Amino acid sequence: MLELSSQRDSESGYKTGPTIVISGSPGSGKSTYARRLSSDLGLKYYSSGEVFRAIARERGVSIVELTRMAERDPSIDIEIERRTLSVAREGNVVIDSHLAAWLLASSADMLVYVKAPLKIRAERLSARDGKSIVESYREIMAREESQRFRFAEYYGLDTTDLSIFHLVLDTGAYSLEEAYNIIKLAVVKRIKSLGYTLRENI
Repeated sequence: MLELSSQRDSESGYKTGPTIVISGSPGSGKSTYARRLSSDLGLKYYSSGEVFRAIARERGVSIVELTRMAERDPSIDIEIERRTLSVAREGNVVIDSHLAAWLLASSADMLVYVKAPLKIRAERLSARDGKSIVESYREIMAREESQRFRFAEYYGLDTTDLSIFHLVLDTGAYSLEEAYNIIKLAVVKRIKSLGYTLRENI
């Protein structure tokens, strides 16, 4: 377990700790890695995807249906990202979000993008959500197509441009543990280089 404290932010008066963003397409593993990283570093965990799913439940629609609704109603994305940016400004957090990385490209301390082949991602979603592989495949394709359209339309962002990231990792090439260790090593190294202090509990 690692606990984190910071001298860097006390000087800036901006944040109480680092802002780390884990991004990736549906089924890439970003939530798994973000949750574990937040626990190991003693940081808050925030998921814009959970907010999106909560809105879908409140409205009694599926994720795909809400995704299509968001194409016509930008207030859905705008509200989610307003909350995400507020959390990011406070710092001391690992943010699990697809879009936040591009919005926070100039201010986040660490940006990680995880990816995996479509087949593997569909299998992961199927196992997680109890859906068939075909349903999971269709959901991934619908969400990715809609996200590309919405983010380009609302924010002028190209979410296929991964040049903003400090680390891009194909999680399909590694075991869960191997991929996580690569991510944690890279994150710890970078945030230490930025002046944050890590204290390890044995």
